[in-house]
Amino acid sequence: MPSLGADMEAGTLVEWLKRPGDRVKRGDIVAVVETQKGAIEVDIFEEGVIERWLVEPGTTVPVGTPLALIAGGEPATVAAGEEVPAIATSTPAPAVPAFVSPLLEPRTGVGRRRVSPAARRSAAERGIALDGLIGSGPEGAILHADVERAAAAPRRAVPKRLDLAEMRRAIAAAMARSKREIPHYYLSTTIELTRCLTWLETTNSTRPPAQRLLLAALLLKAVARALGEAPEFNGFFTAEGFQSGTGIHVGTAIAIRGGGLIAPAIRDADQLSLEKLMARLRDLVARARSGALRSSELSDPTITVTNLGERSVETVFGVIYPPQVALVGFGMPVGRPWVAGGQVVARRVMTATLAADHRASDGHRGALFLADIDRRLQSPEKL
Repeated sequence: MPSLGADMEAGTLVEWLKRPGDRVKRGDIVAVVETQKGAIEVDIFEEGVIERWLVEPGTTVPVGTPLALIAGGEPATVAAGEEVPAIATSTPAPAVPAFVSPLLEPRTGVGRRRVSPAARRSAAERGIALDGLIGSGPEGAILHADVERAAAAPRRAVPKRLDLAEMRRAIAAAMARSKREIPHYYLSTTIELTRCLTWLETTNSTRPPAQRLLLAALLLKAVARALGEAPEFNGFFTAEGFQSGTGIHVGTAIAIRGGGLIAPAIRDADQLSLEKLMARLRDLVARARSGALRSSELSDPTITVTNLGERSVETVFGVIYPPQVALVGFGMPVGRPWVAGGQVVARRVMTATLAADHRASDGHRGALFLADIDRRLQSPEKL
């Protein structure tokens, strides 16, 4: 059971997408688990053949519990322990409270039903309304197989509604922990955007709408590149102290319609071209809002970037998401008087902020980090 954040203690296996005997490789989606952040697809990090399941659908298990046994070239082993556990078929660990996924479809009558991401995606592709389908999963959850069986059923549109109360509680718990345990310090700077916006306008003028870049892509790339020179902001603070990230995986804060927030990672953002980074960003936003994120995308972020410019907010000071050690915020580009060449002129500027963990860095290094982000945005063609 993967850990998808500091606030996650357990998860419920909703659906297996692979069966014993299936060959799997790194990146394959093998299961769907239900957490306080929603129904998440679990991608695999091993290669081999699934020998057997260790957890049955509908079972809630703590983070770190082996879910399946995979046999490869070597004798079958269990990554999380040396002993092969028995198959879990009931909900253990009563000390861990059960929770309900915030990514739910409406149901006629009292109560709600659960829908796996695979089923949701398949239903959307086929134009099948989820309301009225009979789910075969735990507690009536609609699985991919249920949508397949209903492919020829009468179709009618039904509005979607998100129940985000549990997600809000999870966010509150993580943020309260952050403010209790992390000694935050905050810095801000004003970035002049003339060169950046001019380059962006010129570049987009020759591209079709689907291939145009957004300012957000340039901001993410500038942060990722600057992290290469400031590794103390890219990593985690644990009981053993600061641990630098193995790559620069930028978590991007995405608002979910109706409320709630999630911050999946764009892996190796410093190595991506602006075009690839923009494509990844569009893909993440679409899947985050449809409930089709992968477990690795939620467990990988080594820093978080939040951008509230589209909400007309000029300045945002974020709360660090533990165990990360930094969060960069960007506000809305606004027109301001600016001194250039000894003259007061009108310029578009933006406020960039840094919330950082004083156990891993200090204000001097934070100031250099923000200045480096500014410097890189003055030469957007080099990003």
